[in-house]
Amino acid sequence: MTQPPPVVLSIAGFDPSSGAGVTADIKAIAAHGCYGVACITALTVQSTAGVRRVQPIEPPLVTETLEELAADLEIAAIHIGMLGSAKVVQAVADFLEHRELGNVVLDPVLASSSGTRLLDATGVTVMIERLLPRAAVVTPNVDEASSLTELPVTNVEQMRAAAAKLHTMGAAAVVITGGHLEKAIDLLSFTSKRGVEQEIFKSDRQRSSSTHGTGCAFATAITCHLAQGRGLPEAVLLAKAYVSAAIVNAHPIGKGIGPVHHLYRMYQQRRTIIADPEPVI
Repeated sequence: MTQPPPVVLSIAGFDPSSGAGVTADIKAIAAHGCYGVACITALTVQSTAGVRRVQPIEPPLVTETLEELAADLEIAAIHIGMLGSAKVVQAVADFLEHRELGNVVLDPVLASSSGTRLLDATGVTVMIERLLPRAAVVTPNVDEASSLTELPVTNVEQMRAAAAKLHTMGAAAVVITGGHLEKAIDLLSFTSKRGVEQEIFKSDRQRSSSTHGTGCAFATAITCHLAQGRGLPEAVLLAKAYVSAAIVNAHPIGKGIGPVHHLYRMYQQRRTIIADPEPVI
């Protein structure tokens, strides 16, 4: 019998344009050979032009959804994205403490790329106190790292300082993504028996207007690789390569910042099959 794929749970908001949030996560999860399930934390009114409105889901519904999924499925890893409200953060934290699930990747989504606030100050405080210590890895971009640590994060040395502070706040491992910097540099910082170890990942900046959802895709890809048993440094390296390729292969969709192409591998395989069909016998 064929081994079933690892189940990866996305806990995130709903983006109607499918560039980010649970629908984008499901695409990224499928692209990595895993089976995706989801719990929606908030509804949004948005498009490639930006976020217009956010409506958090009632916490009891979030709790019921998570408990139902956990009772039915063996969840190999969890990606946590946008949570929307302090009460939802509490509900997710309660669930994780009750179920004691591993391979939790926390993407601390605090604001949209268009500037809309997606989690209030109370929610951020609860996230720091209850979710940060439970995550296998936290994946803030430079702006989110700055907000969480109250430190400037504009270069590699400041990224190192922010990562060090996040460790003191309870984070076991941190990936600070530098896609917003002039050079696309990511910093992985994690604790081991030798102490704190850090690795720098560099890549060429992709000049593209299709970058919506890069943070979600990156964190979700890491989640999938952890679900498949890979180590964190390898997971980060592969996730970074995946996001770069998803940007390069993206189609111009919408009038604003378009989405990355989560399923570009599937389209490439399909073109290969059509171009070189097997002979009919």
